[in-house]
Amino acid sequence: VQLQASGGGLVQAGGSLRLSCAASGRTFTFNAYAVGWFRQAPGKEREFVATITYSGARTYGTDVVKGRFTISRDGAKNTVYLQMNSLKPEDTAVYYCAASRSGNVYDTESYAYWGQGTLVTVSS
Repeated sequence: VQLQASGGGLVQAGGSLRLSCAASGRTFTFNAYAVGWFRQAPGKEREFVATITYSGARTYGTDVVKGRFTISRDGAKNTVYLQMNSLKPEDTAVYYCAASRSGNVYDTESYAYWGQGTLVTVSS
């Protein structure tokens, strides 16, 4: 089972990026998992950003990103997206995607599979 996060880069404040999380693995039923995005800034703990249920019917996000970030999934492509608009310098971090079958979606301990992370840098 592999999760591949991509789409990070350098962007100016106010700009946009779209992150992708693609799953692979013959026995991995990606669409049976909730998928979340977390981020970790230098010197800080990893924090929850947003998650989407296995069906895509419900999404959750922190207040910090509500109204700016949107999470979505494409079941046919086994991919989850994080559209990030109105980016701020404080959004700079390594962004990780992760998959969970159950548990508290805000808790990293609920996620069994993790991608390698993609760096987002927002300049002021």
